[in-house]
Amino acid sequence: MRRGLNSGWRRTLARTPLVTAAASTWLSLSAAATLAAPLNVDYGLWLSGLRIGSGELSGSFEGSQYRLELRGRLSGLGALVGGDGSATAAGSVTSARPTPAAFTARVRTSAGERSLRMGVAGGNVVAVQVDPPLEDRPDRVPLSEVHKRAVIDPLSAMIAPVPARGGLTDPANCNRSVPVFDGGTRFDVVLSYGGTRLIEKAGYSGPVLVCNVRYVPIAGHRMHRPATQFMQENRDMSVWLAPVEGARVLLPFRISIRTMIGTSVVEATRWGYDGPQIVPTSGQRLRNSKPQ
Repeated sequence: MRRGLNSGWRRTLARTPLVTAAASTWLSLSAAATLAAPLNVDYGLWLSGLRIGSGELSGSFEGSQYRLELRGRLSGLGALVGGDGSATAAGSVTSARPTPAAFTARVRTSAGERSLRMGVAGGNVVAVQVDPPLEDRPDRVPLSEVHKRAVIDPLSAMIAPVPARGGLTDPANCNRSVPVFDGGTRFDVVLSYGGTRLIEKAGYSGPVLVCNVRYVPIAGHRMHRPATQFMQENRDMSVWLAPVEGARVLLPFRISIRTMIGTSVVEATRWGYDGPQIVPTSGQRLRNSKPQ
């Protein structure tokens, strides 16, 4: 029984955004990013109310260039299966979303370790190295070169664009579909406006956008796997987006995903800069005080 339980935990934890950066809830960027001081966010990871891990996100935006680095580790109850991971992404900014140039990720659990390197040019994946390679399964939906075009890596997809006109927490900033390729699977993350909330946390006090999230598998996934079908039908996923001072950019403050073994929550415990502190967005009318 313990072996079966650990196997279930491994499969679920391997898909949490802090550990693999391949979570299916993430977005894009705009051309107005001018932040020079790096933003550093500390996250906690909870499963069914129990804290099982932590992580740190570092991001910098200078001119048209961006760089993100994410590190995460399991602890507490999560240490029973063990694990840590890291990911980096860098590229330039277009008017609608990031144009990644490179993405790397590494995940280590008690079941083993896997690394990924991905090169991107003009939004198209030109090189992928997965070590060890993904297992070939008969129910895996075929992945072709067309599925690697006009895509965003999972970490760059954490950044949400804000148009030059309009408020940082305008509801329209939620409504989008994000094409993600994680080195083995191609999927869309479809977001829609769910509400606006006021929060207070170390480093930030102000409004956040609440976006409902849906996962739409395209290719590379195993169509008959229960977890795939569960996530495809899942209507209990959301991301809270907080504005970044000095750049018309939003980043995830909180991610909530109902899984097959409970609700997984990633939430910021500290939000700050190596430089001037965040100035909260002010003077904005809250259209919905509670997420749907």
